[in-house]
Amino acid sequence: MKKLAYCSIITLLVLMLIGLGFISTPANASNHKWKFPYNPIIFVHGYSGSGQQFESQAMRFTSNGYPQNYIAVLEYDTSTIVVGQPIPLSFFTPIWANLDLLIANLLTETGANQVDILGHSLGTDVMYGYLTSLPTRAANVAHYVNIDGQANLPDGVPTLALWAGADPPAFQAMGPRSMPGATNVTIPGVTHVECATCAASFLQMYQFFTGQVPETTDILPEPSDHIRLAGRAIYFVQNLGVANSTLQIYKVNGHTGARIDTNPEATYAIGADGNWGPFMAKAGEHYEFVLVPTDNTPHHFYYEPFIRSDYLIRLLESPPGPTGLDYYTVTSANQSDLVISRNREFWGDQGVNNGVNNNDILAINGVNIVNAATCPLSSLINGIFVFGEGPDGVSNLNQPIPFFAAIPFLTGVDLYIPGANPPDGRIRLVLMPRGGEGKMQVLNVPNWASTTDRILIQFNDFLQREDIPCGNGAKYW
Repeated sequence: MKKLAYCSIITLLVLMLIGLGFISTPANASNHKWKFPYNPIIFVHGYSGSGQQFESQAMRFTSNGYPQNYIAVLEYDTSTIVVGQPIPLSFFTPIWANLDLLIANLLTETGANQVDILGHSLGTDVMYGYLTSLPTRAANVAHYVNIDGQANLPDGVPTLALWAGADPPAFQAMGPRSMPGATNVTIPGVTHVECATCAASFLQMYQFFTGQVPETTDILPEPSDHIRLAGRAIYFVQNLGVANSTLQIYKVNGHTGARIDTNPEATYAIGADGNWGPFMAKAGEHYEFVLVPTDNTPHHFYYEPFIRSDYLIRLLESPPGPTGLDYYTVTSANQSDLVISRNREFWGDQGVNNGVNNNDILAINGVNIVNAATCPLSSLINGIFVFGEGPDGVSNLNQPIPFFAAIPFLTGVDLYIPGANPPDGRIRLVLMPRGGEGKMQVLNVPNWASTTDRILIQFNDFLQREDIPCGNGAKYW
């Protein structure tokens, strides 16, 4: 009995000590703020690019636990670049200074000691010059990913070089497809922009930055009431904010594109930086973003339903006058003009191999506009301007519109689309992406007249797996 009493006393003392330990734990823990174990990330885009080329990858990183404030982009003006001509040092100097500031702010905000940086295309030239200009700059960078660009190794910074395995011969002839001293990985079956945006590249990026395999390479849906949308309204390709403009966001009927309510879900005044948001969206819903710049010509942007918070949405506005591409389109009160964008190249001349269609199909009101003439792989098309070139209402899909076809990554398609003000019908767009096993991405938009309204449609550069539901339980692709 005495032995049992003694053991009971010891047990009681141990429990009391454990209890005291538990009581003191929160006070001690409060002195040690949890810190994310990996470095913040900065993406540096290429020629005519912006932060939206990192849109899908950012959502993959957050799907794997990265905090939203650990992901940033460096944007700059590429309008002064002449393709094929040497780039003067004066072009890079202000960009490097802005990157210095971005890194300093990111390190202060996150408490990290270094950052990880990715450069794509022209962004690899920006980054090579930056990392070799001053030792202090390279010291702030823990890892660097060079995506389908220049092939010189920035000494002293661990480097992963990603190369697009399906780039056209003329593009590959611009330089070596390997970087001596770096870890080189070729991503098969992708071209230049897709090399920066695809899931296979994300796998390489994540492993290089963390030393771990990601939990997923998918973009995981968030609960419907957790989705936040934000971004910038910017001039293409200057990346300057569309100052003194207004952004309105409407919920629309996915079958017609028509607004469900006359009042917007949200309204934002756009300042010089172009920033807007965050907007609280619902999974599975269709939205119309209407940007009204100072020239008072509404610009309507349509996207597929959002399944996850996205802070890199870019509303690309055409500058007024001859510096803007909209200046070179044909407008009419009886027709609609479209700009269609995707951060993955449209292929129209690759045919069918082993029963697999290697072309994209993009039908507007039942007419496929992606073919060997308008979207050859060699042109690396990401953006398509669609409008009726003549007053006769006759379309011509046998050749691209020359002005737009001469601009890198763009093409023009002569397709007459009836329009009206106010809209009196819908424009139905159906994209069947190559490699998608026949899955369709569908958007319906009102047929705004091109004399009074502009329309831009952006398709996702990814297909969601069918076994991953949206936040509202719907299957999505």
